Amino acid sequence: MTSIDDLDLDLDVKASWYTAGTPNGQKISCTLEELGLKYKVHKIDIAKNVQKEQWFLKINPNGRIPAIVDNTSGKSKRVFEGASIQLYLCAKYDKEHTISFPYDSDEYWEMVEWLVWMQSGIGPMQGQANHFYRYAPTKIDYAINRYQTETKRLYQVLDDRLKAQKNAGQGLWLVGGKYTIADLCCFSWVNWAEWAGVETKPFAAVQEWLEVIQKRPAVENGVNVPDPFEMKEAMKTKEGEEEYAKHHSNWVMNGMKEDQDKHQ
Repeated sequence: MTSIDDLDLDLDVKASWYTAGTPNGQKISCTLEELGLKYKVHKIDIAKNVQKEQWFLKINPNGRIPAIVDNTSGKSKRVFEGASIQLYLCAKYDKEHTISFPYDSDEYWEMVEWLVWMQSGIGPMQGQANHFYRYAPTKIDYAINRYQTETKRLYQVLDDRLKAQKNAGQGLWLVGGKYTIADLCCFSWVNWAEWAGVETKPFAAVQEWLEVIQKRPAVENGVNVPDPFEMKEAMKTKEGEEEYAKHHSNWVMNGMKEDQDKHQ
């Protein structure tokens, strides 16, 4: 079992990376891959509530993935929350601004806007769509419709932005005419759209953008950290879909029960 005292201090390894195979985890592994950073993966078994253990809470007091410990200069810098980690990694290691922009430029703040938009919008809304559509033991049509509809509304916002950018000669990217962590942050959840029971094909610009990002080598590598990304393959058959849902439903419901017992 990894403990806080076992964190890597190998200066050649830029980050000790605590993660699981979720959209929030994948956006950071893809960011690390895009930046070409060396990192050591610590798989957090959320099915066993490892993220709630005291050693991990010292890294992320919220008891969630993702989190990193940066080992530069012989010191351990802890960072949690996806957008915070992306901004930190780019500030420290993207000096050429390959997937970011110079601090305090107009494009920088626009990029931050879309990062925050995703974390306050698509992530929570699509996450609730996932829960009520896939995991809830009682299927509540109101809840399913409410969160799927809100996810689709947000996809429309994304689609409109991508179309406007393309029409303005900015390419099919959210900010500044290039692929950045703003795109990657949003992609991480849109790439799981079908798991929430939402289709991307009605959103033509989103669909094109999604397919382009999926083909990036860093993304192809990143989505398979710490485990192979099996959702899309599982969705090809009814049996595979049901088995995948059953596996994930167990740990979701177990985690929720533990929180209910603790906070009643």
